[in-house]
Amino acid sequence: MLYLMELWESIRDFLATGGDVLFIVMGVLFLMWVLMIERYWYLTGAFPKLRNEIIAKWDARKDTTSWYAHRIREAWISEANDKLNARILLIKTCVALCPLVGLLGTVTGMITVFEIMAVQGTGNPRLMASGISMATIPTMAGMVAALSGMFFATRLESKVRRAKEGLVDSLPHH
Repeated sequence: MLYLMELWESIRDFLATGGDVLFIVMGVLFLMWVLMIERYWYLTGAFPKLRNEIIAKWDARKDTTSWYAHRIREAWISEANDKLNARILLIKTCVALCPLVGLLGTVTGMITVFEIMAVQGTGNPRLMASGISMATIPTMAGMVAALSGMFFATRLESKVRRAKEGLVDSLPHH
């Protein structure tokens, strides 16, 4: 319990040092991870069922060689592909947003430094240091968030591509 309280204190101090922009970085990071976890769940839980249904429908068809049959096959593959790629663009957008929100923190932190310099002058480095922390910590947090998301988003895209290719290979066309 003591460890959790110390962890909470550290997080609270980090957020206070980095400024309000860190809450936006946290929000984007949370959304990105919720979307990625949902996509991993879909790939491992829901998609195999859909894949098996499509394969069963294709195998049940008497006609698999006509032009009409090939259009049906392409339509099923396209629908499955749309479901596989759902929210991938939103995940990539969240990955790209993280460093941009961090840069917003840099700008707001530097504005704070300039305000302190205008009011207090350059004689108080301790006051300027808090503004500089507010300028650098959100940038670092945004970059770390983007790096974590980039790695997993790339893996997710690869899994989606392999799942689609597996479906295409499972529906032979003559």
